[in-house]
Amino acid sequence: MSRAVAGGGHQTPLEDVMVAMDVVDTIRHRRLIVERELDAAGRRQRLIKRLREIYTAQGIEVSDAALEAGVDALEQERFAYTPTGGGVTAFFARLYVRRRRWLKPVVAIAAVALLIWLAWFLTVGLPQSRFKAELPERIEATHTEIVAQSQSDDATMRANDLLEQAQRALRAEAFATAETVHDDLEALLRELEAAFEIRIVSRPNELSGAWRVPDVNTNARNYYLIVEAVDANGNVLQRRVRNEEDGRLYDVRKWGVRVDEATFETVAADKRDDGIIENYVLGTKSAGKLEPDYRVPTTGATITRW
Repeated sequence: MSRAVAGGGHQTPLEDVMVAMDVVDTIRHRRLIVERELDAAGRRQRLIKRLREIYTAQGIEVSDAALEAGVDALEQERFAYTPTGGGVTAFFARLYVRRRRWLKPVVAIAAVALLIWLAWFLTVGLPQSRFKAELPERIEATHTEIVAQSQSDDATMRANDLLEQAQRALRAEAFATAETVHDDLEALLRELEAAFEIRIVSRPNELSGAWRVPDVNTNARNYYLIVEAVDANGNVLQRRVRNEEDGRLYDVRKWGVRVDEATFETVAADKRDDGIIENYVLGTKSAGKLEPDYRVPTTGATITRW
């Protein structure tokens, strides 16, 4: 016969254990009996008697020993289930049991997040990584090209200074600053590559010159010829010019170049003669240089308004 091991080091027949468990189950399902019988004097005897009546009514014969064992088990809570307490292990156990509730939404959210990250990586992250990796090479290449084309000591010194600034920014991983410096290097390169003539404006109904009375000396006059930059294809170029009257830079297509009175009067007389200025080229800006070479005396000072 099958047997089960009980406490105390001795064995109890399996049938008796099963009967005891059934007795405990019967008592638990009839809590009114327990509450009524176990709270009164002689509760044990009355409970056993009541249990016997229940089993007899069901046609089941249960020995007094089995009933006693069942009541003992109830009092000792031998077959009672005590739920585990909280804690991390219990939390994850409950989470696993309820996985059908949360697994699909979590997977869906994770998939959407992955798609968003992938789109960002392909459109922003990867290009930025390549940009950062290639930036030192582009800075070096632009600087090398400037030095190769430069016919101006000022341009070369400016390029070297910008290179040092860019390298310091790269060492500090200040990539935005390094890119800004690279933009300055490219602007310097474009300026070196530019070639054009500085021509006096002589179109009908447009001024070819102007004079101003300086604030510091109201008895004097400053004379300016109004000019524009024209490339080899006849295109009028936009130039960045500093206005000597306020010190600010302006992007303009026409500006005034300061000349002496004699040059100003010569141009004025030339235009009065037939409305056309014969010697309209005031200077030339060659590739490789930053400053133009003027054909007339000038301080190089400029204005942008007249």
